[in-house]
Amino acid sequence: MLSYRHGFHAGNHADVLKHTVLTALLRHLALKDTPFRVVDTHAGAGFYRLNHPFAQKTGEWRDGIARIFSASAPPPAVADYLALVRQANAMELVPAVPKSATQGQVAGQGVADAQPGVYPGSPWIARQLLRPDDRLQVFELHTSDAPALIESLRGDRQVKVIAGDGFAGLRAAWPPPSRRGVAFIDPSYEVKDDYRAVVDAVADSLKRFPTGIVAVWYPRLARRESELLPGKLKRLCSANWLHAALDVRSPVGPGVHGGMHGSGMVILNPPWTLPQTLKPAMPWLQRKLAVDAGAATTLDWQIA
Repeated sequence: MLSYRHGFHAGNHADVLKHTVLTALLRHLALKDTPFRVVDTHAGAGFYRLNHPFAQKTGEWRDGIARIFSASAPPPAVADYLALVRQANAMELVPAVPKSATQGQVAGQGVADAQPGVYPGSPWIARQLLRPDDRLQVFELHTSDAPALIESLRGDRQVKVIAGDGFAGLRAAWPPPSRRGVAFIDPSYEVKDDYRAVVDAVADSLKRFPTGIVAVWYPRLARRESELLPGKLKRLCSANWLHAALDVRSPVGPGVHGGMHGSGMVILNPPWTLPQTLKPAMPWLQRKLAVDAGAATTLDWQIA
């Protein structure tokens, strides 16, 4: 039984990065008429209230989405993502997070008065970007989050929700019938086996669909498995990859901030437009989300 619950981390700096990239990928796929499918292997509960005890306990969203929710003139990729988060908040009749809950929490950043009350997870974001013929297939194994995910997407004919193992589910769902789509893989990496499972799942996906887009999120930690993962993924698709990483603080030891100083996305078979889309976004996110002088970004790619 896994203990990880994304509700403790919803809206943090890692979500900001991963969902900015996911939004950009799906916008690109929508440029062509042919339908596409999104497969989300570790979907979580799908929607999170930031006044929930989980979110309030860690307060990670205050150093993530709270810093940029009301930002003026963000780069286009970030603006597109933020529009979706704001849309989610406009739809939800929840009280705004009190100013006192965020005031003074983010040193030197000038937190805006307007703050989010909810944070949409990747299933909700992906669903907003589907056209009538596109499809979304989501998986969640946790026995508490899976029912919440099912309820949040109940009755939607474009979405299939499965309470089960996303790694196993990806094998059945990939490749999509239209031969267009994104496999979005972001496990918790709660156990070391997740690193191996990710590499195996990506290798299998590329073997069965060599040109399919596979997007992998990973935590940046001072541990060997985390440091080696991007290189292992790049070697699976050596001619077509993009690596975007955002560090918000200097590397820290285990037990401090969970040991995670940043996170990254490795995209295999990325759209050729993605580097230019992310170029202005990455340094902007670094400036806005930096916690200390160790903040940095990585953006490199090899696209044939």
